[in-house]
Amino acid sequence: MKSLAIAAATFAAAAALPAQAAQPITGRWATVDGKAIVQIAPCGKQLCGRIEKVVKPTPGRPQTDIKNPEAALRSKPLVGLALLSGFEEAGDLWKGTIYDPESGKSYSSKVSRNANGTLKVQGCIAFFCKTQTWTPVR
Repeated sequence: MKSLAIAAATFAAAAALPAQAAQPITGRWATVDGKAIVQIAPCGKQLCGRIEKVVKPTPGRPQTDIKNPEAALRSKPLVGLALLSGFEEAGDLWKGTIYDPESGKSYSSKVSRNANGTLKVQGCIAFFCKTQTWTPVR
């Protein structure tokens, strides 16, 4: 009986601990291979990330959203384009949608801070995820 009371007290104490909050992800980030700089900032009650600058343009590719599935948006410049949208805190990470201008497709996304200060950015279809590491820009 005594061990049951101890187990119950331990469980109650663990349940009372607050969930670990997600680390902030706002700021300026260099995408994988330093191709672009993305500014992550509040968009209403959520976070979004827009291309601030294209650092390494793809040779021969116009600097517009040419792969967008909506023909009317294909002439929209890459600078200012929302890559991350609808991000909300979900425990120790952020969840939302990521847009890939290279393919014109959007994916479910998870973003979190790594211990070394970089950003772990995942785009997922079901449980298959592709991960990139973005680095902070000063």
